[in-house]
Amino acid sequence: MNSVSIKLNLMSDGSKFVQIVSAYPYDIDLRSGRHVVDAKSILGIFSLDWSKPVTLEVYAEECEDLLKELTPFIVD
Repeated sequence: MNSVSIKLNLMSDGSKFVQIVSAYPYDIDLRSGRHVVDAKSILGIFSLDWSKPVTLEVYAEECEDLLKELTPFIVD
């Protein structure tokens, strides 16, 4: 499993994010506190608190291609 923090600021960020992750076969979740949603679900990600970064969890060992495409959303 790979984990990174991401930050979504605008509604268009959320739509673009879902479009990107939906193109990959990996199971991907977003975690905000105790809430976990499927990262490929537009309704799921819009239910999270976007005021702070959330944790992206990718259940695959080799996912550098996905992480590279998500670079604009990844925070340190």
